[in-house]
Amino acid sequence: MKLTNTRIGIVISNLATTFLHVTLFPDIMFTLNGLGFAGLLGAYILPIPFFQERKKLVWWVLVGYTVLTMSLWGIMGEKTFSPGTSSATGYYALVVEAVMLVLLWIDKQKS
Repeated sequence: MKLTNTRIGIVISNLATTFLHVTLFPDIMFTLNGLGFAGLLGAYILPIPFFQERKKLVWWVLVGYTVLTMSLWGIMGEKTFSPGTSSATGYYALVVEAVMLVLLWIDKQKS
């Protein structure tokens, strides 16, 4: 897979999302969500034949996982923005995830 500017953006936004979720450790729910993003990034970007043969499926799973994460934040997340707290982290992650969705859509159009 060729590493384009769009895919570099996907990597950066995914790693940022992963970092934001993992920093909420010891809350296992957020930690596992972050690790899920990291695993899906590997499946999407790394030249592993099994995943590259199923690139469209991996794309849909990554998009679905991101939308699910954003939706669950909308349902269960702390909506009071307070800088330096985990509630602020939710807003930061939401923005990065939205950017990642846009980049994934652009990448799909180019593929």
